[in-house]
Amino acid sequence: MAKASERGAAAVEFALVAPILVLLVLGIMEFGRAYNAQVSLTNAAREGVRVMAISNDQTAAKTAAKNAAVTLNPKLADTNFTFSPASCTSGAQMSVTINYTLSTLTGIAGPFSMQGVGVMVCSG
Repeated sequence: MAKASERGAAAVEFALVAPILVLLVLGIMEFGRAYNAQVSLTNAAREGVRVMAISNDQTAAKTAAKNAAVTLNPKLADTNFTFSPASCTSGAQMSVTINYTLSTLTGIAGPFSMQGVGVMVCSG
């Protein structure tokens, strides 16, 4: 049996540890969401540069990249894409860069600026 002077010790300890545990869980959620967004951006850039290297069509490349990144919210816009060079000539290297800003769920940190880059040799 606990002494009268130790009755509230567990409640005080919980009150001290609970905020740390909640922040840890929220941090894990935010990290997981940011990691998922980065993987989606990389896959979208890879898909966009693949279509661009084959078809030399920026509109088709943007559509392919948007379709590859359906998990992103908000969705990708045409302004997120940069093509370098603007057109694909046979044997040249094409680069598609997608810049994206990820807002956070908690508002504790962020927003995070993210970038996905895909590079491929044009096949003509």
